[in-house]
Amino acid sequence: MIVCKSPAELEKMRAAGKLLAHVLSVVGESIEPGACLLDLEAVAEKEIAGAGAKPAFKGYRGYPCVLCTSVNDEVIHGIPSERKLEEGDIVSVDCGVILAGYYADSAVTIPLEPVAPELKKLLEVTRKSLDLAIEQMKVGNRLGDVSATVQKYVEGLGFGVVREFCGHGIGTKLHEDPQVPNYGTAGRGAELKPGMVLAVEPMVVTGSPDIKIRSDQWTAVTADGGHAAHFEHCVAVTDDGPWVLTAA
Repeated sequence: MIVCKSPAELEKMRAAGKLLAHVLSVVGESIEPGACLLDLEAVAEKEIAGAGAKPAFKGYRGYPCVLCTSVNDEVIHGIPSERKLEEGDIVSVDCGVILAGYYADSAVTIPLEPVAPELKKLLEVTRKSLDLAIEQMKVGNRLGDVSATVQKYVEGLGFGVVREFCGHGIGTKLHEDPQVPNYGTAGRGAELKPGMVLAVEPMVVTGSPDIKIRSDQWTAVTADGGHAAHFEHCVAVTDDGPWVLTAA
């Protein structure tokens, strides 16, 4: 069942979203060549605890960490480790928090300059596809309008859209109905109504969209070794247009 949140609930989700934006900003300041992924994990855990919040990912279905840190060919759910980042890497940082009983979920992909021109383009396209999807989150539109917008833009520029993972509703649970694929048909799916909150998260790759799961049973990587980018925001549908709850 799709749950529409009240204005008071949306305000609580915005508070969680602002905290998460702060956490990702602080983590981002620590991303540089030589930085260890476990050090990024420690930064995030400290910031979340200091704000009186809880991490949304740690312990969820057995996941061991606060962050997901996915580097280069890793699409999503990369587990922080002793790995050190290098020049030319791109790292996707995905994080979730729980504040006053409400969840926020957001991701960003950060380049460690200098990076290859193709990877710069990958990040630009992924970020823009999220922006375009958010623009479709208007009362009366359909879920398929959001999904189709991502697919059309991304594939039109020669990149691939991962299909095994998708966005989702969010609120008092990390994952609520509906699912939000990054591909689909415009005009189809659930009608967007005031109070709906969706975590929209394009996952875009330089080559084939096929993925495989590593032996840790979490980390998803591209099957062909291509690079991947991931951007995500929680967005509320309102009578005044889309409200990005995880914006800074």
